[in-house]
Amino acid sequence: MQYLSTRGGVSPLSFTQAVMMGLAEDGGLLLPRTIPRIGCETLTSWQDLSYPELTFEIMSRFIDDIPSSSLKDIISRSYSTFDSEEITPLVHKGELHILELFHGPTLAFKDIALQFLGNLFEYLLKKNDGKLNILGATSGDTGSAAIYGVKGKERIHVFILHPHQRVSKMQEKQMTTVTDANVFNIAIRGSFDDGQAIVKRLFGDIEFKNGYNLGAINSINWARILAQVVYYVYSCLHVIKHEKDSSLDFTIPTGNFGDIFAGYIAKKMLPAGTIRQLTLATNSNDILTRFVNSGDYSLDSVKITSSPSMDIQAASNFERYLYYLMDKDTTKTTELMAEFARNGALDLSDYQEQIRRDFTATSISEEEIAATISNFFKNHGYILDPHTAVGVKAAEKYKTAGVPMICLATAHPAKFSEVVSEATGTLPPTTDALSEILETKSRCKIMAAKDEDIREYIMEHAIK
Repeated sequence: MQYLSTRGGVSPLSFTQAVMMGLAEDGGLLLPRTIPRIGCETLTSWQDLSYPELTFEIMSRFIDDIPSSSLKDIISRSYSTFDSEEITPLVHKGELHILELFHGPTLAFKDIALQFLGNLFEYLLKKNDGKLNILGATSGDTGSAAIYGVKGKERIHVFILHPHQRVSKMQEKQMTTVTDANVFNIAIRGSFDDGQAIVKRLFGDIEFKNGYNLGAINSINWARILAQVVYYVYSCLHVIKHEKDSSLDFTIPTGNFGDIFAGYIAKKMLPAGTIRQLTLATNSNDILTRFVNSGDYSLDSVKITSSPSMDIQAASNFERYLYYLMDKDTTKTTELMAEFARNGALDLSDYQEQIRRDFTATSISEEEIAATISNFFKNHGYILDPHTAVGVKAAEKYKTAGVPMICLATAHPAKFSEVVSEATGTLPPTTDALSEILETKSRCKIMAAKDEDIREYIMEHAIK
């Protein structure tokens, strides 16, 4: 399997080369040359596989430069840290299926990809006697999941930027209480978009990137998207087996387009009609909803909400979809991304017919989030975190009678206990680990959102 850049300026890469490169050296994002197709017979044969077994079957179709025994071992170790044997259990509440993606060590869906990516990095660095300085930005959950994926690992230092005082208290504590010597938390005075822009610019400095062996752990790294494809297939198999339905819908709360892009890849892989509809759900930071509904992909100011992991304007994975929307035309993709960099806006209304075939979308207000958490608890005795509530409200709007609807639950409600308790009148159940974190001393560097400041800090603390 070869990997190409959305901007066409990188020679074909192997999977492991793509993983280590992270962001393509021409500034684009990496994608497989082709998307493997799964036939009906193959899909049926997968129905009784465990989650790790299914993960291997899917990943091995994208990875041909890691021995099967090694890939199976990486997968096994990655999911041994989860507290559910199913890894991503599906629970049924009312007319919805809730796909619980928060059973990993940091209680967020990012663990599913980042436990795998951390172990993959460790395997590749040991094999090649290499060292890596991971650089990433987070809007809340990616940071802690990335840190837990690589903390204490030899050959790796990790630098995570998060927006100062713009993540939940629990999210901040999960990151900043990890005091392993290879972990460096940086709180920038700015938004997630500011942090992500810094990361992309530093990766774009090829001399600096190569000189300090920078690696990407944000969803710009293809391995993260690949790991997330698995739970779409896993939940499809569950519904097909237990409800005898061959077609179903998904609703995905998203701000960075990575999670729903994984669903888009899964839809391309599976037999036609298996995934009927992908509904994109945003909070009041609605750039992606505006894009789907009117072709307007234009920046606005970042609004601070109760679902901070979605408080994003420029979506990191948008370029991957744009590449497919442009029928894999790298020249058009490059020109459009350059236009967006100049003007902060793209008019893609001419492509509305195709976009609306791929997605539906809606934006959920703060009032709707609070009401959804409250009503879902009253009606079903089930507590939603605010991000999942965005998805559930969207699912309620778009549910089609007779078609199963799976809503992705992206975080444990205990990570947002203040919002949840205000909406439900009760504190969500917590874990011993989360309770201990709140009383643990933090370690974090507060810095201006400036490229040069971050660059100098990395140069001072990087593993060489």
